[in-house]
Amino acid sequence: MCCGSRGTPTADRELVEIARGERDRLPDAITPYAARRLTAEQVDFLDSLPTSLTLTVPGHGKVLFCHATPRDDEEIVLVDSRPARWTEVFTGLDDDIRTVVCGHTHMPYTRLAHGRLVVNPGSVGMPYGRPGAHWCLLGPGTDLRVTPYDIPTATARLIAECAYADIAAWADYHLNARASDVDALEAFGPRDGRTRVSERGEGRGRS
Repeated sequence: MCCGSRGTPTADRELVEIARGERDRLPDAITPYAARRLTAEQVDFLDSLPTSLTLTVPGHGKVLFCHATPRDDEEIVLVDSRPARWTEVFTGLDDDIRTVVCGHTHMPYTRLAHGRLVVNPGSVGMPYGRPGAHWCLLGPGTDLRVTPYDIPTATARLIAECAYADIAAWADYHLNARASDVDALEAFGPRDGRTRVSERGEGRGRS
């Protein structure tokens, strides 16, 4: 089975909410541009998509596929998130699900967390760290892969076919992975709860 980042549940939900006039806070400039170009049928389709899916994969058994964590499509977990964080996000997960495939942070990794295999295949079109289409071949093993493609040609096609005013800058930044893995980890790190733990630890050290 091949898996990789798609138009994510988070982005799908934002598009639906913006298209229906249900969202005031905009995540970026290109999302409302995209939302305005959706038909009512397309909005209904996006709204009907599940936030998670469980499939049986050879070599892995029951696998849960989700966008961010099993319980929330915006939570942050990283390759170096502390064990207690994984306990939090696995709350309520069936014991027979031993592999969880997630995304959200656009950086590929695999790790064990409380005996479960966690797989983040990375991102096909908006990777952080290095260019290329990042994905995973799952079953019977776990094979993280990156497929190179002609970025200048892809950028030129986007510029030619997309009317979004800043598409050239958007394509340059995302297709060329201008954000490094260090940049992404520094931005996402405080959102996985480690800052709260650090502050409590520092407080105990001063007492």
